[in-house]
Amino acid sequence: MRISKSKFVAGVQCLKRLYFEVHQPELAAGSTEAAEAVMEQGQQVGLEAQKAFPGGVLVTADHEHLGDAIRATRELLGNSQVLAIFEATFEYGGVLVRADILERRSRSKYRLVEVKSSTAPKPHYAFDIGIQKHVLSGAGIHLEGTRLMHLNRNYVFDGQKYDLSRLFVAAEIPKEHAVSDAEISNRLDDQFRILGQPSPPDVKPGRQCTDPVECEFYNHCNPGLPSDHVSLLPGIRTEKVDDLLASGVMSIHQIPDAFPLSTTQGRAVEAMKSGKPWISAELAGELSTLRYPICFMDFETIFPALPRFAGMRPYDHIPFQWSVHRQERAEAPVKRYDYLAENASDPRAPFLESLCQAVQGAGSIVVYNEVFESARLDELVQWLPEYRPQITRIKSAMWDLLPVIRRNVYHPAFGGSYSLKAVLPALVPGMGFKDLAVAEGIQAGIAWGRLIDPATNAEQKAQLKQELLVYCAQDTLGLARIIEALRKLPRAPAR
Repeated sequence: MRISKSKFVAGVQCLKRLYFEVHQPELAAGSTEAAEAVMEQGQQVGLEAQKAFPGGVLVTADHEHLGDAIRATRELLGNSQVLAIFEATFEYGGVLVRADILERRSRSKYRLVEVKSSTAPKPHYAFDIGIQKHVLSGAGIHLEGTRLMHLNRNYVFDGQKYDLSRLFVAAEIPKEHAVSDAEISNRLDDQFRILGQPSPPDVKPGRQCTDPVECEFYNHCNPGLPSDHVSLLPGIRTEKVDDLLASGVMSIHQIPDAFPLSTTQGRAVEAMKSGKPWISAELAGELSTLRYPICFMDFETIFPALPRFAGMRPYDHIPFQWSVHRQERAEAPVKRYDYLAENASDPRAPFLESLCQAVQGAGSIVVYNEVFESARLDELVQWLPEYRPQITRIKSAMWDLLPVIRRNVYHPAFGGSYSLKAVLPALVPGMGFKDLAVAEGIQAGIAWGRLIDPATNAEQKAQLKQELLVYCAQDTLGLARIIEALRKLPRAPAR
């Protein structure tokens, strides 16, 4: 039996995950567009990192021809003119690894370089590097050292060509994060032992289901829960859930009155037990602070690992779309305005210029989670300082609906979540996102990437444009409809 580097790392996270990957991969959730986009982005970063090693040669044999990859690696090792090998492939002790970069330091010594698209070292990277060192050393490779190469969040792109010496940071794994070869060996022993068993290990769901990544078998090990399950209380800690379950309490309706809960959780329990929304006496007063004209605003962005335009850093947000619904006065119709970048040119200036026109003169600008929009506006003013007065006015008029909902409303259909995706259909029945072709921000970013891709034909572009406009408009129209619904809720008695 042979395992790969990725399977070893999966086993470090959870032995049950490893067992399923090897013996029952059909149980995994299908690959999502988001997962594929992350993988593609990692590949792009890897290709840029290779450019920092001139004279390097790529082992082109893919995962279906690993024998060829091992032979090609052996040939390249014997050629002293090859200064680095990309995707060098080795096998030892039943483990196969492909090294991102194997840099030749002398005729017989090498440096292992692991490339990550993150902007900082993470503890679990030590196992990724540790298993490679174990295999390479076992295969007779004399390693002079190992390095982790990751993106530099402080690098500012000039818009012309990446300065690879500044785009990346390369450093040894910190000693406190290093993993000994003895621990690698012990873990390998455990993994091969588990894989030799006739059934998966008994591992209860826990933090390892999502840390450091969400397991592809999450849904298999974490089946859907009833809507009144105690774990669906907002913000409830795992320890409290465990206490309730240990005492035989699974339903929110069964929670004893004396059980310690936060104020927000207590409101959720009250709403669930009564079957009616909990509404505070202060809601009407908070809504009265809205001033006409009212604009309802939402942004869509992507945050690529590799900066695309001048002045941007790795993972800076590129705002490519906004939607605004505007109501001039009470009882007036709500009018829709929007912007969507339709090509690969820098969208920042047209995004901001058109937005300023749409919200000009607004008394209140309603958003959902002001932190996001504020951060994007702060970034835009750094790139486009001439718009500082307009951005200052926009920020001063912003009115965040999220904390208003948190403080004043809990609907039994929230299911423990205050996300707009949960709140909108609960407060405005029949209105939501589940039937939309683009139903969340990550999907919007992927759809926009296709929209601006020259390879996308005109018919596909038209369809993608429509889907993006409908999605973003649903966000802002949803905010307007939520405000309408909140104003119609019966006033709670003063407390």
